[in-house]
Amino acid sequence: MTFTAILIEKTEGGQTTELKQLEDSALPEGDVTIDVSFSTINYKDGLAISGTGPVVRRWPMVPGIDLVGTVSESSYDEFKPGDVVLLNGWGVGEVHWGGLSTKARLKGDWLIKLPSGFTPQQAMAIGTAGYTAALSVDALVKAGVTPADGPILVTGTPGGVGSVATALLKAAGFTVVASYGDESEKEYLTKLGADEFIHRDTLSGPGKPLQKELYAGVVDSVGSHTLVNAVAQTKYRGYVTACGLAQGADLPGTVMPLILRGVSILGIDSVMCPKGPRMAAWDRLDKDLDRGLISEIGTEVGLTEAIQAGHDIVAGKIRGRVLVDVSR
Repeated sequence: MTFTAILIEKTEGGQTTELKQLEDSALPEGDVTIDVSFSTINYKDGLAISGTGPVVRRWPMVPGIDLVGTVSESSYDEFKPGDVVLLNGWGVGEVHWGGLSTKARLKGDWLIKLPSGFTPQQAMAIGTAGYTAALSVDALVKAGVTPADGPILVTGTPGGVGSVATALLKAAGFTVVASYGDESEKEYLTKLGADEFIHRDTLSGPGKPLQKELYAGVVDSVGSHTLVNAVAQTKYRGYVTACGLAQGADLPGTVMPLILRGVSILGIDSVMCPKGPRMAAWDRLDKDLDRGLISEIGTEVGLTEAIQAGHDIVAGKIRGRVLVDVSR
């Protein structure tokens, strides 16, 4: 028996990334085997596919940090053949073969059953980016931020995290200020729920440690100067969630907003997140994400097109989410 997968292999000059036919015996260890139906292209997948970031830590590697599919074999008590399951994170696509493949073998502890409110396509159009956005919104709400406190800044739009965060925040009653890079993006962001806009260039360079207090909270997936400026513009005792590093992993700022305004930075980890908060995030997505918006957020490609999509997302050419139908 064979399956089709994108395989990243290490070479003397760097790496190769190719679509290959592999024997089932090549699948890694795990207690649940899955016939994958859909995966996604996230920024992390793009870094792995293109070799532009140190994502892959075990070679060779099948990328893809998300997948949804049907269990074909299981020795894990919670799942049986025929169950439709979902995976986000857990080091898959980094140290364990991932979802850009027609088959996967995984640990049952990493899986949850597909929430009944979503089709497999919808779940992957949301993917880790959307699930991370839900974790971020949950963190703001649990911290006590309310719509009455003021607007929420969402950076990294129109990327996947920013797109879903915009929609979820609007559904929760918040006023949303979305960053943008091109005027053409405003129509898309308005459909998702953005009320106001700020050009990303106004956040991406060095800024003063303390700036005008504008936002009750922030959902940031960019990092570096963008995150620092967002913190500097957050209101007294406001909250900033940090979940990404699209601009950079550095944090070139000061502690002044933290100790003079009581601003808190909340780190959002979607990879090793425990099952409780993970399920709560999917519950929020089920409750608050307009199904009609999912088609606006997601673009579908086949497995044969996924390698190019990986390069495109790193180059900033992707809007929203990229859904991968691994059957084509």
